[in-house]
Amino acid sequence: MRFKSEFTGKLSPAGWTFFGAAALVVFGYACAGAFLHPGARLTAAGDVGQCLAAVLGTIGLAAPAIATRRKTRTFWWLWCFSCLLWLGGQVAWTYFEVGLRQEVPNPFLGDVVYFLRAVPIMGALALRPHDARKGVSVHIAYLDSALLLFWWVYLYVFAVIPWQYIAPDTARYGVSYDYLEAIENGIIAAGLAYLFISARTNWRSVYLHLLGASLMFAAGAVLIDVAIDRNVYYTGSVYDLPLVIGLVWMGFAGVYARHAGPVTEPDSHGSHASGAWVSAVAFIAVLSMPVFTMWNIWYSTLPSSVKIFRTGITQCAILVGIFFIFLRQRWADRDRSRLLEGSQRSFETLKNLQSQMIQAEKLVSVGQLAAGAAHEINNPLTGILGYSDLLIDDPTLSDKHRARIDKIRTLARRIEGLTGGLLSFARRVPPEKCLLDINASVATAIHLSNLDLKQKSIHVDLRTQNALPQVRGDGNQILQVFFNLIDNAIDALEEVGGGTLTIQTGIHDANVLIEFSDSGPGIQSPGQVFDPFFTTKPVGEGTGLGLSICYGIIQEHGGRIQCFNRAEGGATFLVELPIARVTPPADPSALELVHASARR
Repeated sequence: MRFKSEFTGKLSPAGWTFFGAAALVVFGYACAGAFLHPGARLTAAGDVGQCLAAVLGTIGLAAPAIATRRKTRTFWWLWCFSCLLWLGGQVAWTYFEVGLRQEVPNPFLGDVVYFLRAVPIMGALALRPHDARKGVSVHIAYLDSALLLFWWVYLYVFAVIPWQYIAPDTARYGVSYDYLEAIENGIIAAGLAYLFISARTNWRSVYLHLLGASLMFAAGAVLIDVAIDRNVYYTGSVYDLPLVIGLVWMGFAGVYARHAGPVTEPDSHGSHASGAWVSAVAFIAVLSMPVFTMWNIWYSTLPSSVKIFRTGITQCAILVGIFFIFLRQRWADRDRSRLLEGSQRSFETLKNLQSQMIQAEKLVSVGQLAAGAAHEINNPLTGILGYSDLLIDDPTLSDKHRARIDKIRTLARRIEGLTGGLLSFARRVPPEKCLLDINASVATAIHLSNLDLKQKSIHVDLRTQNALPQVRGDGNQILQVFFNLIDNAIDALEEVGGGTLTIQTGIHDANVLIEFSDSGPGIQSPGQVFDPFFTTKPVGEGTGLGLSICYGIIQEHGGRIQCFNRAEGGATFLVELPIARVTPPADPSALELVHASARR
């Protein structure tokens, strides 16, 4: 069960359990302050109550820290660590008042822990967990946040520590601490208010809970600091109640976020501006350190020991700040290089996509041309087939003439199959796929070439593997591919005065391989041979469409065709076609048993 996304809504069982425990702690603390007189019992009850409130706050803030997103997880762990710091300071306070039964010294050693508990919260706010922005500057934003946190620690050491250890002065220590703590609580409240305004999802409710808890905690801290400075504070008094409420409210905000599951915003408004703002403030913080030094040396009327301490601390802080800036610049340069490489890759991808779109447009034009040409060729081809059928049935013809007419009819039917392939390529006629014997298709392609290869000094070396598995495809289209590859190989061999065309078939994994290798001059651009209208032949001797059509046919059959030059010379075309999955025939006896069972 989840919480509602509104500020007040129906609580889940876990939410009610936590709310009940928090209410019990606050009510018990209020009753102890109202009915117990100042003394050892009230002090013990107050210290234990504040420790319990801090434990509840820590548990509640740890509840959503098991988030999947890195930024969200870090955000809640930082809040949890802040509460743990405050708990550590309160344990030390309890040790003095309950364990040692003596007043807590002023200045208190644990004051630095109370003050530094705000540092993790500032780092958490800089993460903007509602913003799911992922970019090259995310880790730089972490570094900027770390630089700001370092500056805040430096500010505490510069302003407060001298009056605690270098030149002890309780009055100045109290004033410096109170003002600096009020400023940090104000910064936290302002940061939460900004996140509440900028968020658009149910993170607004989470920020509103944290803002209310922080304001309540800040009010309690101010009341306690003022009471301590006036020597009217005692543990368990009414001054502690806002602080206790603030602690348990923070825990409740964590439990709320754990059950509400706030949604991140992929395109958060102003996320990039926020990142630039954090970077600017980080640089201003580093530049402010020399300003503090100049004021400390030239205009301050403080004791010399304080001046020397502040000057030394500032010099060390400047060195650390320079290291942060150097590291940031190095990361920024690396990110810019990565951005440039990504832009180059995107540009190459865009160029490839544009090339593919141009090729697709060309193929559409080729399909339209093929459809028109096929219809024009089929009209006279029908007459040729008809007259050849009449002539071959004429009993007066000799066997020699009858063989020539049969050859004419075979070639005419081959042309009819090619025009059918063109129509299929143009998506006018659906291909008729069936089981094919690749060895037979290769032999038919060689036979239909029927060129006087001996006079051209061209030898065909056919190496077929026996018992080759069948493939599923359109016979005319596969034959067209083989015929085209053989024709191109013969043209290449003619350029060098003859040679050998080696055709091999075989099996590799789940594919049937057909390899066409020639001993010709090779191909200048093997990667472009399948592009439409690409040809190495002289003008008027080739259109550059044959291999493009072959590529489309093999792709339609779920196969692959490659072209590469051999190391020993010549070009190789490798065709891969998937082996057909043949369903074994059913056992007749088993079918008879099934039919008999059905009749019964």
